Amino acid sequence: MTKKIPDTFILGAASSAWQTEGWSGKKEQQDSYLDKWFKEEQFVWHDGQGPDVATNFMQQYQEDIDLMKEINLTHYRTSINWARFFTDYEQLVVDEAYATHMDHVIDGLIAVGVEPILCLEHYELPAYYMEQYDGWSSKKVVDWYADYAKIVFERYGDRVHQWFTFNEPIVIQTRCYLDAIRWPHEQDTKKWMLWNFHKTLASAKAIAVFKEGKFEGRIGCVLNPEMVYPRSQSKADVHAAKMYDLFFNQVFFHPMVLGEYPEELITLCQEHNIYFDPTDEELEIIKQHTCDFLGINQYYPKRVKAPRFAWNEATPFHPEMYYESFELPGRRMNRSRGWEIYPTIMYDLAMYLQENYGNIPWFISENGMGQENEEQYLNEAGIVQDDYRIEFIREHLAELLRAVEAGANCEGYMLWAFTDCVSPMNAFKNRYGLVRIEVDETRARSLKKSAYWYRNLIETRQLE
Repeated sequence: MTKKIPDTFILGAASSAWQTEGWSGKKEQQDSYLDKWFKEEQFVWHDGQGPDVATNFMQQYQEDIDLMKEINLTHYRTSINWARFFTDYEQLVVDEAYATHMDHVIDGLIAVGVEPILCLEHYELPAYYMEQYDGWSSKKVVDWYADYAKIVFERYGDRVHQWFTFNEPIVIQTRCYLDAIRWPHEQDTKKWMLWNFHKTLASAKAIAVFKEGKFEGRIGCVLNPEMVYPRSQSKADVHAAKMYDLFFNQVFFHPMVLGEYPEELITLCQEHNIYFDPTDEELEIIKQHTCDFLGINQYYPKRVKAPRFAWNEATPFHPEMYYESFELPGRRMNRSRGWEIYPTIMYDLAMYLQENYGNIPWFISENGMGQENEEQYLNEAGIVQDDYRIEFIREHLAELLRAVEAGANCEGYMLWAFTDCVSPMNAFKNRYGLVRIEVDETRARSLKKSAYWYRNLIETRQLE
């Protein structure tokens, strides 16, 4: 079977600032949250590798841009490193050296026909705000973020016409304050929900700045919903899936797309003493400044069942009170990453957006296949034979195109990632890129088999 890929359908790739840049030229006080975590707990990062060197994109970005041209990439999504953009986080003094670097990256992409899509925050919250204001607990940080957005739009808005306010805004506080599995390991469910709210408010304020400034283009947010499936169609299992969707998906989808929070979520937050106490003015800002479009990061399904045991009231509230994770017997797995492979999530996600969120414009902003010990697949010519990645992309893209045929307002697909890059804790353990990065002093680049396949896909617009 052959599927025709629409001519306007995006076939791009993505990454982020902190996962590629390295610390070349970074000033001591310019740590992001990720930089600080790496300094505090380097031992949890695979082989001690992290954002300090990453892919050395700060110095080798032109090599990557040249490879994008060779592959005929149409779009590239990355982020501006908020922590590196300023030297003073209260007076908002721009670091001209870093800002100029971003000018060069943007101009370089455009010069080879690759459209840049920029995200304002991809986990790069300045550590200064964490230390002085408890990060997103503070409304001051929300306002500084909006001011940061205005400065960025004014600097780059003549060339960048697609913007995202956040990448996966739920992740940091879920790992740090809900589950307490990442530094600073502080279990505080109320703070988790407050951060969820303040990021939503910050996103709305940035959108307001964008609209008021009449900048060309559009602005949205990258969300990472997990397509949640009940173990069975029993009433209890279906309710468990509904509750997971409410706490982890609707908590951002509803306010960012529909302009208001689900009543059931508000009631539960109040009941469990984790309500974020918004003002009427803040709720109005959110209502009036919803997303133009969405980026959706999608890797694996979430399967749940009704909880088997009563909740321990001596422990802090966690949404797990209402569900229990379920592992489908015989599921197909990416053994390197520990994630289930289920391409149908692409179609089901598209129908979810179509049915619940007015078929808002969106595209897949991340989807990819991480592989451990990829060196074992090098051939005699030194090219990684990553047929597993080709097959993964092929299957997920086919489901996405099936959704488009069914009326989904999906505009494209962006692979995670363009090059191998650093991931939280896993560092370079799992490789995701079309382009291989040698983890040595050279950080040399080379195309994998998947890069040549992806180039052919872009050129022919035919998915076999």
